[in-house]
Amino acid sequence: MNTGIVIKSTGSWYCVKTESGKTVDCKIKGNFRIKDIKSTNPIAVGDRVTFKYLEMEGEETAKPVGLITEITDRKNYIVRKSPNLSKQSHIIAANIDQAFLVVTINYPVTTTTFIDRFLASAEAYRIPCSLIFNKTDRYNSEQTRQMDELIELYEKIGYRCLKTSTKTKSGLNQLKKWMTDKTNVFSGHSGVGKSTLINSVEPGLNLKTKEISDYHQTGQHTTTYSEMFELSFGGYIIDTPGIKGFGMLDMEKEEIGHYFPEIFKRLEKCQYYNCTHTHEPGCEVKRAVLDNEIAESRYYSYLGLLQSDEKYRS
Repeated sequence: MNTGIVIKSTGSWYCVKTESGKTVDCKIKGNFRIKDIKSTNPIAVGDRVTFKYLEMEGEETAKPVGLITEITDRKNYIVRKSPNLSKQSHIIAANIDQAFLVVTINYPVTTTTFIDRFLASAEAYRIPCSLIFNKTDRYNSEQTRQMDELIELYEKIGYRCLKTSTKTKSGLNQLKKWMTDKTNVFSGHSGVGKSTLINSVEPGLNLKTKEISDYHQTGQHTTTYSEMFELSFGGYIIDTPGIKGFGMLDMEKEEIGHYFPEIFKRLEKCQYYNCTHTHEPGCEVKRAVLDNEIAESRYYSYLGLLQSDEKYRS
């Protein structure tokens, strides 16, 4: 048997890179589709797999073809809700070392609600996450003040933040250092400059990322696929489909607070062990919000996730 890592998926075929650096187009055994996997895709980019080579009858081809027989247990993964099958999810990528959420104060606006949902989801799936505040050269003094306040808020919680501008090149060397020898995921709204940022630290990816970026902007997220690219300075980057439906699945509402670090560390001081921090007396989290120890925006994001969780389950 042979082993490798899935670097591209087209839905029916998977491109696997072997330890020797070769790429093999593989299919999957049919029983992967009937296992108890609540996902629209049983194999994702970043998965480490075992495969065997196939002989294609009646075809002479110089390129070998394989059959994936086993998936190694994932250390983590990111999902988004399937647009067509609300009870299922779509795995965006697996075995990720770190995620970067590209944020813009304007051109377009990235809301704190969107940021907090992404961060909570990354926490839930055990993926370290950093915030990249991009397009800093375009902001006026008020927008710069808003950005600095957000950075102060999220750094206080414990998230790494970085200011970047592809126009002035600021922050790019630091970003490259963070990415080196890691498997990286970049996400963010269309228009935040994600692909331009990627191209700035790794110019060789220009055509591929532009191709994917243009595909994102069509809004047809049901037919886009993730792809993993090797970085010249070490590591990988996974370019992901649009993540507007990025969310948390199969979680009890009492667990959602676990993925807000500043809420989680106060859970033990709540009067009730299963406190939802909404109506219960003796709630330490509500006290912390009133005393400005927890940002109101974070608390409202938490409440929004509670409501969307209940809506999803109804």
